Amino acid sequence: MLQRRTSGILLHPTCLPGPYGIGDLGTAAFQFVDYLIAAGQMRWQVLPLGPTGYGDSPYASFSSFAGNPMLISLDRLAEEGDLEWHEIQPPSDFRDDAVMYGPVINWKFPLLYKAAERFLREGSTSRINAFENFSRQQAAWLNDFALFMSLKSYFESKAAKEHVHDAMWNTYWDRDIKLREPEAMQHWQEKLAHDIAIRKVLQYYFFSQWLELKHYANDRGIRIIGDLPIFVALDSVDVWAAPKQFELDEECQAALVAGVPPDYFSETGQRWGNPVYAWEQMRFDRFSWWVRRFEGTQTLVDIIRVDHFRGFEACWSIPAEEPTAINGTWVKAPGDELFGEIKRQLGDLPIVAEDLGLITPAVDQLRRDHDFPGMKVLQFAFDSIEDGSRTFLPHNHEKTSVVYTGTHDNDTTKGWFEKCSPTTKAIIEDYFGRTVDDPAWDFLRMAMASVANTAIFPMQDVLSLGSEARMNAPSTSSGNWSWRLPPDYASGGNAERLAKLVDLYQRR
Repeated sequence: MLQRRTSGILLHPTCLPGPYGIGDLGTAAFQFVDYLIAAGQMRWQVLPLGPTGYGDSPYASFSSFAGNPMLISLDRLAEEGDLEWHEIQPPSDFRDDAVMYGPVINWKFPLLYKAAERFLREGSTSRINAFENFSRQQAAWLNDFALFMSLKSYFESKAAKEHVHDAMWNTYWDRDIKLREPEAMQHWQEKLAHDIAIRKVLQYYFFSQWLELKHYANDRGIRIIGDLPIFVALDSVDVWAAPKQFELDEECQAALVAGVPPDYFSETGQRWGNPVYAWEQMRFDRFSWWVRRFEGTQTLVDIIRVDHFRGFEACWSIPAEEPTAINGTWVKAPGDELFGEIKRQLGDLPIVAEDLGLITPAVDQLRRDHDFPGMKVLQFAFDSIEDGSRTFLPHNHEKTSVVYTGTHDNDTTKGWFEKCSPTTKAIIEDYFGRTVDDPAWDFLRMAMASVANTAIFPMQDVLSLGSEARMNAPSTSSGNWSWRLPPDYASGGNAERLAKLVDLYQRR
């Protein structure tokens, strides 16, 4: 899949248009696949698909294995009879240009809960059997996830009554269940049995709808690229269920947290706050936790983009008490052993390494040793040229690379170009040999023309949108992940325009 010349579009499902305040896996998702076909695209890149936590970031999920219930299509549930059509009329103040996460979650989750209750009470024998098969097949992660989310709901309600603001599992839950003592586990599984069953049904809904969409895309020649974030959130079932895999103290408090040193995005670096891995423990059981993560991700996507690949060679570890990432240190990671074990157990997976940031020769060697394509971001080519770095310029790309106009962490190409200094703009126009009138499409054409086998561009660039359509600004905690695709995105001939570039640059 990574050896032929192709191109594709980066768009997270939450961005899809529709009346319910957030994109979902219903009709609009299938229509987007049809748009990709019309545009000659063979790749659809998405962000992590898990349930989002703090800041609504898909990179801060409650689980590395579960799907986000907010992506479940209410229309599909109504078609199945789990909801009535009159029950899913959205509030009139929902916006179609942005996701208002708080109001959407508060409105949609009770509907999903009602649907799951009705399913368990009235579902047909065939559907109930399918759900039970799903629950058995996914039990290795689903049982812990459903219990974790039910416990979160219980203790957060309790905390609200007691006016407690920090109700995370490692700070507020009863100590016996925080530490997963057997009697406590049994007690809470029985006490929360109904809610646990509901959470499992919601995962059944998500997986059924996502895999149907994936099959629709695959049957039409489109492969899905999906992210595997290197780190997991502290407030996640991943950490609660396997605390020995992380650098935690005896009370499950993080001793070290992950991030990156000062860089292009931030003068103080990025203090992500994710717990750092206990690599020696992971070596002890032959990286079984990681093998399960890659195997689970492979179920959902066709090509895995490993986020923050450099962390598999060395991780920027920050003492948990530090407010910024400045005073961290590099801690070596056993990436070579890990990827060797993944290959031994799972075979050759199609993996793209997100090798951006401070990339040392050792990181590059790790990527090359395992034959993982790296990334080239065209915005970085011209942001760094004054400093003498030219690796992102198109004439230096490699066939095995994946070239992007920008990523979800970049400004849109139009917005970025408008903010460029006069010097940088002059360099860009010298490179093109002409005036740049439409930076998004000029850069898109440059990506298409690259020797790199795969070219990806955010949908915002296809639409030539400015900074108002930016998906995420790293090191900011609000206003991110909310952009939505305009309902008329397919008008104006941009699909045909893309298809012509596909043919011109032989990308199908």
